[in-house]
Parts: sequence; C-alpha cells; structure tokens
Amino acid sequence: MDFAPTPEQERIREAIEKLCERFGDDYWLARDKDGEFPVEFHQACARDGWLGVAMPEAHGGAGLGISEAAVMMQAIAESGAGFSGASAVHMNIFGLNPVVVFGTEEQKKRMLPPLIQGEHRACFAVTEPNTGLNTRQLKTKAEKRGSEYIVSGQKVWISTAQVAEKVLLLARAEKGLTLFYTDFDRRHIEVREIDKMGRHAVDSNQVFFDALPIPETDRIGEEGNGFEYILHGMNPERILIGAELVGLGRCTVKRAAKYAKERVVFDRPIGQNQGIQHPLAANWIALEAAGLMVQKAAWLYDRGKPCGAEANAAKYLGGEACFDACQQSVMTHGGFGYAAEYHVERYLRESLVGRIAPVTPQLILCYIAERVLGLPKSY
Repeated sequence: MDFAPTPEQERIREAIEKLCERFGDDYWLARDKDGEFPVEFHQACARDGWLGVAMPEAHGGAGLGISEAAVMMQAIAESGAGFSGASAVHMNIFGLNPVVVFGTEEQKKRMLPPLIQGEHRACFAVTEPNTGLNTRQLKTKAEKRGSEYIVSGQKVWISTAQVAEKVLLLARAEKGLTLFYTDFDRRHIEVREIDKMGRHAVDSNQVFFDALPIPETDRIGEEGNGFEYILHGMNPERILIGAELVGLGRCTVKRAAKYAKERVVFDRPIGQNQGIQHPLAANWIALEAAGLMVQKAAWLYDRGKPCGAEANAAKYLGGEACFDACQQSVMTHGGFGYAAEYHVERYLRESLVGRIAPVTPQLILCYIAERVLGLPKSY
C-alpha cells in the first residue's frame, strides 16, 4: 500500500477545493440558518461530473474507486461545508451501489444517469422508529399484486426526503426483505421534517408510505435478498463517512490554530500556552490516524478484499477524533466559540451526525469484538 496520493487523487482534491471556494463560510452559515437544501452546491457538483465519481463509465460516471470518492468527500467537508455539504451529495456516491452491483442493464441505464447528472435526488429509506439498527425486524410491507408491489409503512431519519425525486426503499415482501428504487410519489407518501440539532441544510424526516404502488421493474435483484444487497453498500458508506469526519475535524483544528495565533490575552497569543497547544496537537494526531484507517479500508475495498473491520474502524476513529477536535475548537475560541459567526459551534453540532449514524460507536465495538476478537455476541 502506497501512502502517497495518486496523481488522480491529487487532481480530484485540487478540483474539489477549487469548486468549494465558490461556497464559503457565509454560504454554509446561511444554509444552517434557513435550512434550505444547498441546491447551488449540488448542481455545481453535478455540472463538474462529481456526482458519478464512483459510478460506471458506461452510464455516465467516472468509474473511479472508493479511494477517490473518499478524497472527494473529505475535501468537501474540510472546505468548511462540513456535513451540510457532504450529505448533500453523499447518497450519489454510495447509495445506488446495489443497483450498480445487482441491477439489470435496463435498470442501470434508466436509474443511474439522472442521478449522476443531478436531475434526480434520492433518499435512502431503511431505518424504522421501532427497530433502529435491528434491520432484520423491519415492518414496512410490500404486498405483491400482479405486476406491482403495494408498500405501506413508516420510516424515520430519512435524509433529503423533502426534496427527493427517488427513493431506495427496503420493505418486507412475501419472501423477505426486498429492495426497490422507485419514484418518490408524494400522492402516497407523507413527509414530516424532524427539527434537529445540526446539519440543517439537509433535512431529516419521518416518512409514511400509504399504499405506494411500485412496479416490479423497480425491484432490485431478487425478492427476499434486499438485506444482503444493502449490506454490500455498508462498507463504502462507513469509509466515506469516516473520510467526511476526518475532513471536518481537520477544518476545525486549522480554524482553532489560526484563532490561537491571532488571539492575544495577557500580552501573548493564547496559542503560546501549552494548555491550548497540546489538546490541538493531540486532535491532529487522532485525525491523522483516522485518515490512515480510511485510506486502508478504501484500498482494501477497491481491490475486492474483506474490509468490514477496517471500514467500521475508520468510521469509529473518525467519529471520535472529529467530535473531540470540534469540541476543543470551541473551547479554544472561548466565548466566541459559542457565536455562530465563528462557525465552530456549527462544526460541533454537525460532528455528532457522523458519530451517531449510520451505526453507533457501541455497535462498531460489538462488531470488532465479535468478528475480529472472536468474543461471544453481547446483544
């Protein structure tokens, strides 16, 4: 494994940094305040071809790996866009992995290009209020009637459902959990936004399906195999979220260090004090370690090697390091860290998204204990 970025990865980072320069602190502060989806940013990514970075070239994508996608997502978060920017395009990178891997050629031709071109925005409807991470117990039903399925049920914490045109939906059919990618038909879907702590620019919702008709041609793969298809996309999702956490953490450490060099108290910059220096230095170390695990997990995934432990570890390390860094950045700013105009309080709020979702730190530790250490299942 080569730790140096490839020329392609360097090019991606430079291009994303240049794109993100057009969406500075004021833009993301405004989106945090008004809660509007960052349409301009999403469309800019689409115009420059980034929404299909890891999609097949045959369908309009760049055909690159998760390693390249991780570089992209880390750069977006590190620009100051944080999870408001990353989550606006995150679904495009890994979300339709089940379609890429298990869909028919007809489905790929029909479903992938509009997403890559930015014409469609998709939401990912799996989690339910009474099952949480116990995905095998999902209750949303898909009843087969002739050449279509009728879906009824409830989902929760569904991002971008306010603006989505499409939905990747996991529901229980006769043979078991089944995956669909279909129109987000609001005649049969009610969306209730959840007022939440952070990442206001990307909505989170309760979603209610009331006899939503889904043509059989929108079913991905075989009936009853949907959970296995979803699992196939979980490792790249964890890797990309790990990358986004590292990016946001690096952003906030750089901002804190800059402030510490400029802020003078008792006739000296506060950054001259070890009480300020040492925590930020420790944050940098933790973020670098998390970044290396992201890199290793992506390298394994792109070569078709097992990477479950590494992908989970990348997400865990990123979540802890980012949260600690964001908290320390607020404390470094003192009272001003509490002010929205300094941005670090927004970073702290957003850091919790990646720490909690899509899997908690505790379940990651359970995974490592069971799958790596061979310890008995604890839950």
